[in-house]
Amino acid sequence: MTGSSTLTLSCPNRSGIVHAVSRHLAARGCDIVEHQQFDDAARHRLFMRTEIAAPDGVDPGDIAEGFDEVAAAFDMDYEFHPVRDVRVLVMVSTLGHCLNDLIFRWRSGGLGAELVGVVSNHETLRPMAEAAGLPFFHLPVTPTTKDEAEAALMGVIDEVDAELVVLARYMQILSDRTCSALRGRAINIHHSFLPGFKGAKPYHQAYDRGVKFVGATAHYVTADLDEGPIIEQEVIRIDHTHAPHALQMIGRDAEALALSRAVRWHCQHRVLLHGHSTVVFR
Repeated sequence: MTGSSTLTLSCPNRSGIVHAVSRHLAARGCDIVEHQQFDDAARHRLFMRTEIAAPDGVDPGDIAEGFDEVAAAFDMDYEFHPVRDVRVLVMVSTLGHCLNDLIFRWRSGGLGAELVGVVSNHETLRPMAEAAGLPFFHLPVTPTTKDEAEAALMGVIDEVDAELVVLARYMQILSDRTCSALRGRAINIHHSFLPGFKGAKPYHQAYDRGVKFVGATAHYVTADLDEGPIIEQEVIRIDHTHAPHALQMIGRDAEALALSRAVRWHCQHRVLLHGHSTVVFR
């Protein structure tokens, strides 16, 4: 068996769902390689992710054929995904730790995605991108050129055929229009102190308040700034011996870890969106 795909679905929970899906796959000669499900008692909803190995010559379209009838019987939201590297466009400003980490994981085969370009409102990280063989798109942003810059961004996304956009410490706020256009296919990372410690020096504020952990949150981009559905969070304990600079370094480690996991899980179709939250099959 050489063909493979991943089925993700959610639907109201009742008996017979797994049996119906398994019967459909078995009728097409498929094997189930990995299966995870979550019965959400609070929402009375079932979430499912199933990796499928198909016989030679059978592609995801063949497997999906006829599944509409199964989906209709259980009121399913579903999608079949071919197993391949998802095309990712990275957006940055001047801090390079997240971009550097994503490049390393991509080149070492640990990201589960294909980086296809870097967009930035500064020239600072051009050498890093180009050293990795990635096209670099400089799109400066000012209050008066914001609309034009975002139109250019959407043009770049189309040009490189990006399926996921990753804001790897991109320090510009996207418009509601762009957030809507990228719904479910844009991931952002920010430090864990939001919304408590806002502004340019959150780590100094955290040091002054004697915080005991540093962390980061990776989430889908929405019009509600830094409040999109959370995919992953990383937390690292610290103490009074850590000065603001040390907290900042630890925070950057947390950001790189949380972001790379979120990107990998999204690209492996392990993240199912449901309203303002997510179900993540790790």
